Amino acid sequence: MNLKEAIAYRIQTLCEANNLSPSSLAYLCGMDRSTIYSILGNKSKSPEVATIKKICDGLKITLGEFFSTPEFDHLEQEIQ
Repeated sequence: MNLKEAIAYRIQTLCEANNLSPSSLAYLCGMDRSTIYSILGNKSKSPEVATIKKICDGLKITLGEFFSTPEFDHLEQEIQ
């Protein structure tokens, strides 16, 4: 799993845990639905931290809580 996939997976699991559709999440975050769908799909290669922060704000979680999962802990180093 790469970083983009880990972010998309985390958003999907948070949506499921909060019983939200991607459209509902976008509404909560004050974002365009297309932004959420591009992160979940193949259009967005690497979402900005500011975008992830808006998602966290909408879900009432911190950036630390967003990234504190095994998916992020097990990412391979980008620089070897």
